[in-house]
Amino acid sequence: MSVEPAPTTEARPPSPRLGLLPMIIFGSRWLQLPLYLGLIVAQCVYIALFLKELWHLSWHALDLTEQQIMMSVLALIDVVMISNLLVMVIVGGYETFVSRLDLQGHPDEPEWLGHVNASVLKIKLAMAIIGISSIALLRTFIEAGNLGSSRAGFTETGVMWQVLIHVTFIVSALGIAYVDKLSDSGMRRHAE
Repeated sequence: MSVEPAPTTEARPPSPRLGLLPMIIFGSRWLQLPLYLGLIVAQCVYIALFLKELWHLSWHALDLTEQQIMMSVLALIDVVMISNLLVMVIVGGYETFVSRLDLQGHPDEPEWLGHVNASVLKIKLAMAIIGISSIALLRTFIEAGNLGSSRAGFTETGVMWQVLIHVTFIVSALGIAYVDKLSDSGMRRHAE
């Protein structure tokens, strides 16, 4: 007869007692909860938008040109990328700034969540924004053949500004990553 050892549960050390002011300041992080819940509502709006775009594409697929289908698919990809950005902000922001989600060992725990902090979250958000901007710029380039005609949804100046804004996003992301790298190497040197 074998006796199985009782499962061990890690006891958390007792929480330190906080004074009134530190307790109020530390507790104020929960004021962000309605913001994250609002982003979940925004996620639902994006689901509705995605389904509307998908329905339109499916219903009119035989009537659309290849370019129109490509534009519709890019619109779907854009919605998905914005939705991914929302998930990163909701989950990563809540975990980083409000409270732990305690997902360790859960089969659906996002791989990136294990090493997320404010710095990593900023870089991931910057990369997501560049991806979203890239899709918008690609849509603009596809429609660029209409420039100068009455069907054009933008002007040459509008295209130029869109490219400059996109380049600004890229430079900003590189700057964030560089500052993060400097910060990490400085912390490593300090630890040694």
